[in-house]
Amino acid sequence: MQLFRDLESLARTGNFSQAAALGNLSQPAFSRRIRALEGWVGATLVDRSRQPVRLTQAGEQMLEAGLQALARIEHERSQILELQSLPDKYVVTFAAQHSIGWRFYPTWLQALEEDYGPIMSRLRADDLPACIRDLRNGDVDFVIAYVGEAKAPERPLDSIVIGADRLVPVCKPDTDGTPLFAFGTTEVKMPFLRFGNAAPIGAHLEPLFRAEGLSDALQTVYENSMAGALRIRARAGDGVAWLPQSLVQPDLDSGILVRTGKPGWVVDLTIRLFRNSERTNRVTRSIWTFLEVRQSVPLVPSPDRDQPS
Repeated sequence: MQLFRDLESLARTGNFSQAAALGNLSQPAFSRRIRALEGWVGATLVDRSRQPVRLTQAGEQMLEAGLQALARIEHERSQILELQSLPDKYVVTFAAQHSIGWRFYPTWLQALEEDYGPIMSRLRADDLPACIRDLRNGDVDFVIAYVGEAKAPERPLDSIVIGADRLVPVCKPDTDGTPLFAFGTTEVKMPFLRFGNAAPIGAHLEPLFRAEGLSDALQTVYENSMAGALRIRARAGDGVAWLPQSLVQPDLDSGILVRTGKPGWVVDLTIRLFRNSERTNRVTRSIWTFLEVRQSVPLVPSPDRDQPS
């Protein structure tokens, strides 16, 4: 855990001596810890050829992933401690696929607690079929998913709208800021970073691909069921990916990623909260009632569908 804090200090100061002082370490000891982290990752994380030093792209990716993991660990620890001090307080368990859990969920949960009130909660991130299985078994209270992905005609689940998102085509920018992979400028197929078959979110793209004839313009070079993994490959310049705007908006704002393709090549998504009505309690029913009333005014603003981002 501390190794990622060390990397964060180095990114902030750009100086090994200053970063070491922040950690109450000698510079040689601090340098050994950074090299140990690089050895574990298997890549150079710090560009030492300039002053102040800067993180490499791999370093930035690992720092972001590490800090998010640390935040999750610290959040779980604080909840465990609070639960021990309040043993009779119920912990609401949400389940969501990784593409929702990465950015939408923490923003939505914060908005929920600001309007509804503080709750003890936990997130279980998994593939959607596993989330639905856990909901039916009573292992989780709610599942957050994109509309249409949790259909179960034999035993339908209750659902309410809690937000919206959209899949947008993105890639790394060229040196002039234009898309590195621009459709229509070459006969060569575009390298495509595809959602794997285990990720039902990819099915939402099929109608668009058929309508626009995009299947013939794309060549899959990588696939993964996790949107975060596709985002990393897109940032590295490996191809084009259709990703949730809630996930990539910070990259679009900073210029790490840019939109590509035609403005209309987006897929609007509705985000729903699912529950198993056979397994509820006073706390979960109260939350459900609150959100049911709020369906017309989602807690999290929808992406601006009129602007190209």
